[in-house]
This record gives sequence, structure tokens and C-alpha cells, in this order.
Amino acid sequence: MQTYVVGGAVRDALLGLPVKDHDHVVVGATPDDMIAKGFRPVGKDFPVFLHPKTQEEYALARTERKTAPGYKGFVFHTSADVTLEEDLIRRDLTINAIARAEDGTLTDPYGGRRDLEQRIFRHVSDAFAEDPVRILRLARFAARFADFRVAPETNVLMKQMVEQGEVDALVPERVWQELSRGLMEQKPSRMLEVLRDCGALARILPELEALWGVPQPEKWHPEIDTGIHVLQVIDCAAQLDRDLPTRFACLMHDLGKAATPPENWPAHHGHEDLGVKLVEQVSKRLRVPTECRDLAIMTTREHGNVGRALQLRANTIVKLFERCDAFRKPARFSQMLLATECDSKGRIGPSASYADTPFPQLAHLEAALAAARGVNAGEIAQACADNPQRIPERVHAARVRAVKDVLKEEEDAE
Repeated sequence: MQTYVVGGAVRDALLGLPVKDHDHVVVGATPDDMIAKGFRPVGKDFPVFLHPKTQEEYALARTERKTAPGYKGFVFHTSADVTLEEDLIRRDLTINAIARAEDGTLTDPYGGRRDLEQRIFRHVSDAFAEDPVRILRLARFAARFADFRVAPETNVLMKQMVEQGEVDALVPERVWQELSRGLMEQKPSRMLEVLRDCGALARILPELEALWGVPQPEKWHPEIDTGIHVLQVIDCAAQLDRDLPTRFACLMHDLGKAATPPENWPAHHGHEDLGVKLVEQVSKRLRVPTECRDLAIMTTREHGNVGRALQLRANTIVKLFERCDAFRKPARFSQMLLATECDSKGRIGPSASYADTPFPQLAHLEAALAAARGVNAGEIAQACADNPQRIPERVHAARVRAVKDVLKEEEDAE
């Protein structure tokens, strides 16, 4: 019985990165052997055991056979005679198919160290094609290891998987799981580029794929192409360390531009409302968490108004707060402002760059919201006790006056 550390822990150690979790594979053992040594079985599909002291996972070496479409259609085989090389060959990428023995010796039968040095994602074997989740995982790795490229033969294989409908068999929860994890990596745009290159994005997120080739006015968008703009926006969100709901809002905010009349391009009047329906469609299909969905819808609907915030009157600003439920949920409103800031900064092209341009709309609206929230609605309600139907009108008017005071202070300060 021999144990090896495998997968990401070995890969990250060789790259000089921090190692968070250790996965172990056990060669030459049976389930009874593991239980006899105090390991606790937890695996349902195949034997996985928890170490009695460290609680780390130890899986018996195994082989697998494809039996049905999708990522669940597998039969696993474990026995004491399954070799380490047989176990490693079923893994997705060569850089994840390196094993380290207890004495530190590396087993690398498929060239993983070479591909680490050359910064290449390469599939271990044709078995890669049997699990469509591997396309999503590779794309997510591209967002984490942004200087890696996909081997040409691996991209060809992924294209074949897409053409054969393997990606269509993915369940929404798994798509969202991998997509959301990729959005939280250091360069999310690389994930989308990999998915586009193999055709998977058109199957998973056709609403997003449709943005490439849609032009925008060069005066305001020097990058011109809406798809490129979205890549820049989500990378800006990553650089500014925004949370997942904000990054998802950045990803979705301009979907409506692919739905505006082409004869009006590069103008996109009304794209905000068109985009709301598309965000709802994506969120329902992928079963996106409510927090992410609601922020994305709000950002899609309001990012144009936020961008024009410095020109809005006090009454219009208060109506914006009311539409966004900002008085009850100011933190979510602030998230929307942060997403819109990324939208503003994510405009980089050969003729200009807005990456370092200030975004005063954020502080402007936050100051206005703080003033409006300072209005004592309860006091106004008491004063209108004999005429309660006037309460909303009176509260709104008081909030408008408070915002007017803020706008005047800002004007005087200039």
C-alpha cells in the first residue's frame, strides 16, 4: 500500500504557489485495508476515505469507463492492482496528473512538468472528451493561470465535444458552479476567451456570445466591440477585488446591446430594458443565486442612469433610489455603483483608455443617499396621521429637499 499526493497540490507547489488542500491517491489497497487503518469511508460513487487525524481525503486508485452522455455517466473500478499510472491517465490535464510520493519523488508519466514550464494546458488522454465539465474546469484554470495557453490539440478536442453535444448535457448547477468560480479568479476574461475559442460559450451563454461583433460609439467606447468591453469590465472588477454578485453584474450589464436594432448601431438606445429580460433569462436557466440575479438586473437597468448621475436632478435621483430599494438595501445599491464604476473604467482601446479615469458618480450618489436616508420618515408619518395617504408624497418631498442640499453643497465646493 502506497500513498501519493496528486493534482492541484503538486501542481501549485511546483509553480511556487500556496497549497491549500491535499488530495491523496492510494495504490495497492482495498476498502477493508483502509478501514483497518482507521480511515473513515465517505465516497458514494467510488471509495474515498478521510484520514483519522488530518481528515484529508484519500481515494483508492481507480479507472473509469464512460456509459452515458454528460458528466455523470461513468462506471468506476477500484482494486488493489490498479496502478498509479492508470489512475493518473484518467485525469483532465497533464499539469494535474503529477503524483508525489511520501519521500518527495515525483511520478510524471504524461509530461506535466514540461507543460508547467511551457505554460500549456494539455489533456492527458482522449478520455478528456468523456466529461464536458472538463471544458469548464480548463476555462476556469485559464482565469487563474492567465499566462497559460491551451494546446492546439486540446482546443480541437474541446471543439469536437461541443459539436457532439456533450456541453448540452451539463446541468445548470454545475455550469454555474464553474462559471462563478472562474469569475472570482484573477483574470476572468481568460475563461470566456477559452470558452469562445472552442464554441462552448455559444452553448452555455448564447446571450453573452452575441455581444461579439456588436459595435459601440468609438467616442465613448474606444474598444468599440461590446464583447471586448465586457471582458475589460469583468477584469476591472477582478483587479478591484469585487465580490461575486458585483462581478456577475459586470458580466451581464450590457446583454441588451445585442438586442437593439442593427440599423441603429453603434447607438443602443433602450438597451438597458432589453437587457433586463436577457439577464432574467440567463439567471433562470443557470439557476443563479437570488443575490447575484437581483444585482445584475438592477445594474443592467440602471447603469446608464448612474453614469449620468452628475447631470440628474434631485427628484430624479430620489426616484432612482426608490426604484432600487436603496433605502432598505443601501449595501446592494453600493454594489451596483461599484459594478457601474467597472463599466466606466472598462473602456480601453487604441485611441483612449478610461482605466484610470475617476468615477465621481459613486461618491456623488452615496452622499445623496446618505442625506435622503437621514430623513425621519416616522416623524413625517406621525405628522400625517390624519391623512395617511399623503405620507409617501411627503417623505419623497423631504428626501428630495435633502438631496438638493447635498447638490448645492457640492456646487458651492466647486
